[in-house]
Amino acid sequence: MRNFFILIILLTIQTSVSQELFLITDPASNVPANSLGVNLLQSRFKEEFKSGYSYHLMPEVTYGINKNLMVRASAFVSNRSNDLVTEGGSFYAKYRFYSTDDLNSHFRMAAFGRYSFNNADIHQEQIEVMGHNTGFESGIVATKLIKKLAISSSISFEKAFDNKPDYPFPSELGDNATNYTLSFGKLMYPKKYTSFKQTNINLMVEFAGQTINENGKSYLDVVPVIQFIFNSQARVDVAYRHELMSSMVRSAPNGVYFNLYYTFFNLKKQSN
Repeated sequence: MRNFFILIILLTIQTSVSQELFLITDPASNVPANSLGVNLLQSRFKEEFKSGYSYHLMPEVTYGINKNLMVRASAFVSNRSNDLVTEGGSFYAKYRFYSTDDLNSHFRMAAFGRYSFNNADIHQEQIEVMGHNTGFESGIVATKLIKKLAISSSISFEKAFDNKPDYPFPSELGDNATNYTLSFGKLMYPKKYTSFKQTNINLMVEFAGQTINENGKSYLDVVPVIQFIFNSQARVDVAYRHELMSSMVRSAPNGVYFNLYYTFFNLKKQSN
């Protein structure tokens, strides 16, 4: 009987959030309470103004404090200096402030904030506190799940500071921007759940854009993603990011992502 209830709980988690585990954007849903997510995001993007590719490695740990609040710490490692160098990191928090649940759907809204520090050179007009700029981002995100389809959208304000100690933010560039995202995810397999050990296959497409508030320069990217979830805990994402339009200088807008993620559930219960 105990195993039966565990199976029901895991299947509920799986069916309700599997399509919401987006790659480049966070949905309004959180990591389960008392659970730890360990993430290893890698990217390889084609350089626009020199030969070769840029490689970024972003390890992250995410902890669910309760059902409404989660926190995350990230590190930024890059080969921009021709060697793998740790350039900075960030701290992130997300609070789910609204939730409604129906039989085959739910709706969530959350507020989030991030502060990042970075010591790399500032080499583009795009503001990106996830790996390039020192600064902060704050915004709101809404996510709707309808059966096997998840739709998520966010809007945020992003502000860049100096990349200390050696790289002040260029005075000729706009230092704040509005970001906007729209993501779709659909569960493709399995058609019917019989075990939490079943492999999930999700297909997603994400759109991410930014407008510099001071001069109106913008970009818009599309990111198709295929995602595999194993045993309800391990996750693998493969994606390609492509620039649809841009009026700003971006050093490496097009490239691929490879992401590994693992969740440790019920940490407090396991430690007692």
